[in-house]
Amino acid sequence: MKVEELNVDEKIGHVKDVLTEDQKKRGVLIHAFQSIQKEHNYLPEDVLKALARKLDIPLVEVYSTASFYKHFYFKPRGRNVVCVCTGTACHVRGASKVLEKIEESFGIKPGETTPDLSMTLETVGCVGCCGLAPVATVNDEIIGDLNPKKAGEVIKMVEGK
Repeated sequence: MKVEELNVDEKIGHVKDVLTEDQKKRGVLIHAFQSIQKEHNYLPEDVLKALARKLDIPLVEVYSTASFYKHFYFKPRGRNVVCVCTGTACHVRGASKVLEKIEESFGIKPGETTPDLSMTLETVGCVGCCGLAPVATVNDEIIGDLNPKKAGEVIKMVEGK
């Protein structure tokens, strides 16, 4: 999304008739963040500055809004996101060993991205597949019943993409 092409009234729709100009501008922030992140895979600082200027909203408010939501990122992310569940069921069944194997294989810790941007490693409190514990996801694909040896499947998936 090119910030210059952002049309506030178009994004707001019919509610524009009851909103103040400031409310209209703030009302498009989430949509703008989603479009920017879809294009860049994160929210680059220069693009957020341009957005703040375009909407005439203080940059601190733009950052404050984006940082409120966990699904917006300020650092580049990998093309593949590997998420290891560390919830109770997965923890009890050895998720920490699976995580260690993945960390060792890619040389990164949770919250980090490989230098070539091929992978971002994260942990999550629960994937919702406790019967398959321990569990990891590669993008939206669930891999269950993991162990350190089977963690190679996760590694192969990431390397193959």
